[in-house]
Amino acid sequence: MSSVFQTHAWQGSWWETYGDTEGFTLTQEWDGKTSGLYEARYTLKGLPVRSIQFVGTAHRTISTPRTEYNCFTGPEESPESVFRAVSNALKSKSWTEAALCDVKVESPDYRALQKLAAQEGWVWRSLSSDCSYSVDTRGEFSHYLASLGSNSRLKLFNRRKILESLGRITVVDAESAERDRFLEKLDEFHRARWGRPCFGGEKGMKFQKAFLERLPDERGKPMLSVMSWEGEPISVLYNVLHNGRIYNIQGGFKPDFHKKLALGTLHLGYCIEQAFTDEQVQCFDMLAGTGKNENYKSRIANQHEQVESVMLVRSLPFKLLYRVKG
Repeated sequence: MSSVFQTHAWQGSWWETYGDTEGFTLTQEWDGKTSGLYEARYTLKGLPVRSIQFVGTAHRTISTPRTEYNCFTGPEESPESVFRAVSNALKSKSWTEAALCDVKVESPDYRALQKLAAQEGWVWRSLSSDCSYSVDTRGEFSHYLASLGSNSRLKLFNRRKILESLGRITVVDAESAERDRFLEKLDEFHRARWGRPCFGGEKGMKFQKAFLERLPDERGKPMLSVMSWEGEPISVLYNVLHNGRIYNIQGGFKPDFHKKLALGTLHLGYCIEQAFTDEQVQCFDMLAGTGKNENYKSRIANQHEQVESVMLVRSLPFKLLYRVKG
């Protein structure tokens, strides 16, 4: 299935927020199952660049929230139809380079890009690689816990005893009327931990609010989880449900609450346990990236998937430039 990042809610809200950036032109619209494409014009070392990119991503231009699992085609298409769609999308346009971020390495789209680049003589550059982490929630939560290492199980679940001994702990999803307050608290925690605003600031928050407002129109559901101690929020997890998959978009927690407790990991434990009990949920997706101090996702995930950002170079001057640059 396509991910939440290909919905009209995500793609449309992103383009509505960032599409007026100077040099951006939409070249292929999204359809709710595939990623849209746009052209970004800018200069590099004095040379004009026409860069084809997925809607939701912005290589070398502006900073925006991350859009993952980008794709040219919908689910369950044949390799032939995938190659045809990728070929039509790229060969029909004039461009210097195509910067295509966070494509699943094991996807037909990725293989089609490799085949097309070789066929057309385009230079293939790997910009970055990453791993997304998730938990298959179709079994028993107790079996999942037993599969974890002792230290991971301690941080995710066993130390609940310490937390719950400190006072009344509640874990609830914020109502739609409390959405702005939830995002404000998320931003507060994010600034305290990272020293910068969440989602890049005001524009990023505008995008997230528009996305959350539109998501239910595509049978998605915001799940803005708040963990509170004695009524005071101490951790928030920005989750959304779409097509049986919960996506953990962002999170934040009160720093220095207790020296023995990893609040964010404990909160994840509550949400993952809830996902195991919900029949409409098959997976809890923590997406790509790692924590500030350790890769906690790799310790609690039972599934992972490689994603890669690649660049295809069509222009001869830029082929020569990158050959020198490496």
